[in-house]
Amino acid sequence: MPTTRPAQINPKMFRDGWQRRLLCIFSCSVGLLLADAVQAQNATFVTSAMPVRILVGAPAGGTTDTMARSLAQALGTQLGRTVVVENKPGAGGNVAAEMVARAVPDGNTLLMSFTSHAINASLYPSLPFDPIKDFTPLTMVSSSPSILVAHPSLPVKNVADLIRLAKEKPGQLNFAIGALGSSLHLAGDSFKMKSGLFIVNIPYRGTAPAVQDVLAGQVELMFAAVGNAQAHIKAGKLRALGVTSPQRLPAFPEVQAIGETLPGYESSAWFGLFAPGRMAPELARRLSDAARVAIQSPEVKRRIEMEGAVPAGNSPQEFAKFVEVEIARWRSVVQYSGAKPE
Repeated sequence: MPTTRPAQINPKMFRDGWQRRLLCIFSCSVGLLLADAVQAQNATFVTSAMPVRILVGAPAGGTTDTMARSLAQALGTQLGRTVVVENKPGAGGNVAAEMVARAVPDGNTLLMSFTSHAINASLYPSLPFDPIKDFTPLTMVSSSPSILVAHPSLPVKNVADLIRLAKEKPGQLNFAIGALGSSLHLAGDSFKMKSGLFIVNIPYRGTAPAVQDVLAGQVELMFAAVGNAQAHIKAGKLRALGVTSPQRLPAFPEVQAIGETLPGYESSAWFGLFAPGRMAPELARRLSDAARVAIQSPEVKRRIEMEGAVPAGNSPQEFAKFVEVEIARWRSVVQYSGAKPE
């Protein structure tokens, strides 16, 4: 009878098979550990007794501070946590941004930032953080178009009039600038870049003294936040020439959008909520959802609109894409302006 040989085992196939099994076991174990870690992180966030801090890179009383404080209480209600606002001004918002970039991504430290988050990426030669990689975008809180105003003595009624006058008098008209490198400064430089006008910038240390000199007729023109100019326009102390939003504003339906005369022009400040980078997606989604519900609450919407802003509340994915586009958009304006950090 023929003898039956035992089946030969290929050592390489045997070894590869065990390696695949071990790799599968390891991957599953890591996945379970990560899932447990995420659940533990969420549970820790929900039950933590410490307050959630929203850091603001601007002084108390400014628009960014107001946006954060408008949101804090409603956000706390949604999260079941106490939410406090801490002002950390300095370096155009970079002091607060660096603190959040270096914070543990456990949901307890957030950043209310503004347009400077995108502008600073080009304005500062080097930053101690990456404005994209070191942050988790949660949602845009609001957007705030500005308004181009003139002293009533200037013989112009709209943007077309201003362009004609500025071409007749190159270098003889002035823009009051509340802060070099700010969104309002670059709104003016973007206007000059698109129109080809030569209008001189007069820098001030703050918006208030800039507005006062325009009211006094010391400087003819200014791009101002709607909230800062609204009362003066209605009192006839300033003349509104155009708004920086794509469409006219309901508060000033008779004031044209600058883009109606200067196609493609648009410049709006924005305010957004960020967390530290590398945050667990589930926790980021929880924070984003809570913030978006809070933004749409009647009280928060009312407070935002009182500042002349428009409530937003987009998704984290939409906000992340928006920030990337903003960084690229402002780069050319910063280069044109030649602005340097103060």
